[in-house]
Amino acid sequence: MSKKKRRHRCKQRRLALIATITVLLLALAGLTVWIAFDRAPEVVIRHYPMEYESTIRLCARLNDLPPAYVASVILAESSYDPQAVSSVNAQGLMQLLPSTAEWIAGKLGETYAEGSLFDPETNIRYGCWYLGFLMQRYGGDMRLASSAYHAGQGTVDKWLQNPEYAPDGVHLAVIPYDTTDTYVQRVLKYYEKYAELYAA
Repeated sequence: MSKKKRRHRCKQRRLALIATITVLLLALAGLTVWIAFDRAPEVVIRHYPMEYESTIRLCARLNDLPPAYVASVILAESSYDPQAVSSVNAQGLMQLLPSTAEWIAGKLGETYAEGSLFDPETNIRYGCWYLGFLMQRYGGDMRLASSAYHAGQGTVDKWLQNPEYAPDGVHLAVIPYDTTDTYVQRVLKYYEKYAELYAA
């Protein structure tokens, strides 16, 4: 191979190397900007609201729950809309069914009043009691408690009895409902961020 061809190939290799390094640097810069943007206060507040914080903290403490977990469930359930109503008539911030709320009220020695789930304080208080009940029932397993909150206790109990879903009969290796699996993943993802916010 002639010297001219060797020089040409060396030049091509240098250019390719420079191009690769440039792409990597640009990607790193973009990642840095994204992280900074994601952690900017106004972005955090918009994506992870801190409304009803004092009520969440109080009700979480009374039911032995991390307040960040309660905040995560509210974000996943209603996006912090106290007037939210689902297609099955789950209501308010934590999307409780009136029948569930009536049962919870009875456990608390109260009388359920129709429409009270649209009151944020009542909704969070009932929702926290129910989450605390589920966490106790499932040994503090947030994944199981969240699954039961979404799909129902009876459904989760059946999953735990199925070796395909729970080989040890205690933990779910697989959540068979796609909607519940997606819901649980969202709650756990939100929990990571809210754990930082509520610890601050």
